[in-house]
Amino acid sequence: MTDHEGTRRRVRAYHDARFRGDVPTAVAQLADPFTFESPLMRSDAAGHLAGLDAFLGVVTGVDLISELYGESEATLVYDVHTATPVGTQRTAEHFRLTDGRIAAIELIFDATAWRPMMAG
Repeated sequence: MTDHEGTRRRVRAYHDARFRGDVPTAVAQLADPFTFESPLMRSDAAGHLAGLDAFLGVVTGVDLISELYGESEATLVYDVHTATPVGTQRTAEHFRLTDGRIAAIELIFDATAWRPMMAG
């Protein structure tokens, strides 16, 4: 197994678990400490996954567009289809791994349409 394959397995296990609402499996992929950052929030593992049920309640599908893997980092690009005024959100997610576990995630997307919904 190459390091790229291990990175791919870990990141895809996290991604797939998160989008099916399997919090224990998603958490099992994370390092301690872990940080998450997006245009809407910064948090640790508990804060990041705390709102997962609500988020998945508006997600109608996810289409993976691209996967890029290195020894200790990965980037996924995907479309999240939602039952909200946002509709489809193009998203990039960058992962940093430490000792084979996900230590940091940076979610990159245009949050303009989300801000009014988050405020309400």
